Amino acid sequence: MNDTLRDEWWLATIGRTVIWARLRVLDAGTAEVFDSDGNTLPYDSEDTARAALMDAEFISLDGLDAEDAAERGFTLDELLPPHAQDDQGLRERMVARLPARR
Repeated sequence: MNDTLRDEWWLATIGRTVIWARLRVLDAGTAEVFDSDGNTLPYDSEDTARAALMDAEFISLDGLDAEDAAERGFTLDELLPPHAQDDQGLRERMVARLPARR
């Protein structure tokens, strides 16, 4: 069984809608991406998983700065990765609409 080394959150945006993806790096050197459809997609390496996310126009939350966020129409404070007790509950929170700005 593979143990999780770390999770990273990635996001794509359409207007004020945020679509989340969780990249999970495993101790075997492999990775998996939990997507907004509730699928867990396996990858042979962390680099391959990251490349797939970037090809799908996702960006890493850790690499996002205030200027990048502003260009996308939101602030960093508005971005909170979804939380749930399990992946089934998480699936329902992987697409979020940010409140309209005043």
